[in-house]
Amino acid sequence: MIVVDTNVIGYLYLTGEHSAQAEKALHKDPHWAAPLLWRSEFRNVLASYIRKGLLSLEDASRIMEEAALLMQGQEYEVPSLQVLARVAESTCSAYDCEFVALAQDLGIPLVTVDKQILNEFPRIAVSLDEYAS
Repeated sequence: MIVVDTNVIGYLYLTGEHSAQAEKALHKDPHWAAPLLWRSEFRNVLASYIRKGLLSLEDASRIMEEAALLMQGQEYEVPSLQVLARVAESTCSAYDCEFVALAQDLGIPLVTVDKQILNEFPRIAVSLDEYAS
């Protein structure tokens, strides 16, 4: 099992620079975990695609349903103290620290493309490129 951030989930469902790596990561380990926050972040990404005319409401809804099925049973509420402790030791947002705190709590890597997370939490974060290769 790995923790993935919203960007990795996004690359799996929306064609982008790291989509091939996201698919490889899923084949390597299909058990992805994330804090419940991923849903709101991903809906925000989909909202941007809808507003730019890149996705219809129907397509965005279908993608959200597929992603929710992938993550079903592997979504976690992260205690605020753990998140705030990660905030206190970094310059990362509380949003990013939810993913870091979850990975630390579960004792598994956080796979991400976020350079700030990779730089500030090198013991827990691994780049998507590195993980997929």
